[in-house]
Amino acid sequence: MSSTRVTKAAVIGSVIEFYDFTLFGLAAALIFNDQFFPAGSPVAGTLGAFATFAVGFFARPVGGFVFSHFGDRVGRKQMLVITLMLMGLSTAGIGLLPTYDSVGMLAPALLVLLRIAQGFGAGAEYVGALVMVSEAGDARRRGLWASLPGAGIFTGILLATLVFTGVSALPWFETWGWRVPFLLSLAGVGAGLFFRFRVEESQVFERARIRGLSRFPVLEVFRKQPGHLLIAFLANVPNAAIAYIIQVFVLSYVTRTLGLPATIGLVANVVASFTAIVVTPLFGALTDRVGRRPVWFGGAAFMTVFAFPMFWLVETERPVLVILAVTLGQSLGIASMFAAQASLYAELFETRYRYSGIAIAREWTAALSGGPAPFVAAALLAGSGGRSWPIALLLMICGAVSFVVILFAPETRRKELDEPVRVAEPALK
Repeated sequence: MSSTRVTKAAVIGSVIEFYDFTLFGLAAALIFNDQFFPAGSPVAGTLGAFATFAVGFFARPVGGFVFSHFGDRVGRKQMLVITLMLMGLSTAGIGLLPTYDSVGMLAPALLVLLRIAQGFGAGAEYVGALVMVSEAGDARRRGLWASLPGAGIFTGILLATLVFTGVSALPWFETWGWRVPFLLSLAGVGAGLFFRFRVEESQVFERARIRGLSRFPVLEVFRKQPGHLLIAFLANVPNAAIAYIIQVFVLSYVTRTLGLPATIGLVANVVASFTAIVVTPLFGALTDRVGRRPVWFGGAAFMTVFAFPMFWLVETERPVLVILAVTLGQSLGIASMFAAQASLYAELFETRYRYSGIAIAREWTAALSGGPAPFVAAALLAGSGGRSWPIALLLMICGAVSFVVILFAPETRRKELDEPVRVAEPALK
């Protein structure tokens, strides 16, 4: 099976997943409070929109549990087709929803329902793409190949931001223009299915099938590799919070608190996402040369020291500095840790339960910290009288926690994925 073909099929799904998820986050920050919640308190509307954003993250671990089980039991390819369709159709459905002014409380109820379906499919999409690409490539360049779905994520963020920025400039944006980006998701689904139906099943998985698959992969990963699972889980808790505070909350902060035009925050996300697309594979390649942990350490340390300066730059209200702050946070902080995470997580778990192990580590933490992070940040901002220091402190703590957790992770560079992972591996190596 061509690793290039697998990579195309995997990356396009990651693009669509985070196009859909980013689109929802942008709309939650800028438009959903007016469209789907009662008029009155702007703070209540913003909190309601961010709460709906968080709901999708609570659906992700459930979807991750279901699809990862069958991904380890039946195969990687079939699950990637199902998750892609579920995400894309849910996103298009959001673009067809009636507003609160039309149907009252039915509007936010339907929005929540489709957000749950979107999250259910997304719960195993990136994980499945990561597993497929990692199992198709060779160990010497796995850091690079495994980072490409991550670059696809930033591509999805970029596309969503570009499309949303474009339609937000239209005079009819608040009436029906905001629906267009959601409906465009259908085009991505068609392209994704075209590529995914043309790939074969992972050969690493097929060899594991011959040796014998696990009946209950989720239970087996808890039983055989609890230490690795705990490290992967705890390492992603702060990372998920960092990512969504920068990508979602800062956009709302720039527009609703500082009163700057929404286009400044959107342009900042565009520049940051484009930069992250470029540097993510570079960080992935760097993990092949120096190891997974050193690259992660660098990103975590950067976020720890940059948390307060990032908000200081944003609060100058100068567009160039706002863009610089978001770009540095996303491309040097988030992208570096994300690139290192891809190959490290793929190499931590055995083939029999690799899909399940990564899904548990990523999706449950996304539910616990990533989804609620913009809501928590908005609540901290309201509680502090509009001051940003509590959010900066939260980011600094997240960076420090990520750094400390990875101290206990094994270095997995050059590990063969067919090779059984020892239950107890040396840490701090």
